[in-house]
Amino acid sequence: MTESERRTVEELQKRLGVLFNDEELLFRALCHSSYANEQKQAGREDVESNEKLEFLGDAVLELFVCEILYRKYPEAEVGDLARVKSAVASEEVLARISRRLELGKYLFLGKGEEKTGGRERDSILADAFEALLAALYLDQGYQKIKDLFEDEFESYIEKIMKGEILFDYKTALQEIVQREHKTPPEYVLVRTEKNGSEKLFVVEVRVNDETLAVGRGRTKKEAEKDAARKAYEKLVAEKT
Repeated sequence: MTESERRTVEELQKRLGVLFNDEELLFRALCHSSYANEQKQAGREDVESNEKLEFLGDAVLELFVCEILYRKYPEAEVGDLARVKSAVASEEVLARISRRLELGKYLFLGKGEEKTGGRERDSILADAFEALLAALYLDQGYQKIKDLFEDEFESYIEKIMKGEILFDYKTALQEIVQREHKTPPEYVLVRTEKNGSEKLFVVEVRVNDETLAVGRGRTKKEAEKDAARKAYEKLVAEKT
């Protein structure tokens, strides 16, 4: 690590209240692929992106959430547990937690990602949180993850169980549409648009060839989620 990188890693450790045995693990968790690629082009072959840690972190997160659900909701149906697991492990929830941790300001991003607002992008923040979980798991053990995040995840799970908040709009929309129309919604990419220097994807969500809503996002996935949210809110408003 350079001196600047080391300072950033040390600041995040203070923010988390965790002293890593292997600071390189935490550094890697903060390295977006765009930064790793730039550093490799500059001759730093030892700088790796957080993608492999994210892969492990996804599995750690699933175990962590499933354990909470199994322990706290023994009477719940498996289908309900799966729905809640999907919602609480969603990009939206992980990005929210990353923002609470101010994780964005500690990330190492390439110049292009920096210019286009990567520090605030949900997908980057969610991926970085999963990489952070993996780094914590490898360096500090599973119990440290529980110490740091169990109360927070239990709170999200409880609110989702009660229907107080909703994150997985695609699943929620599919349940309504499948129940009423006996067919799943269809997501269709209709065009791309320019928003300054940024490219936006435009997606329509349709049922039986009828457009329910139009969504926009920096990725096709983001656009689909935006369309699902708008369609879900529209159908709920019509019912009420």
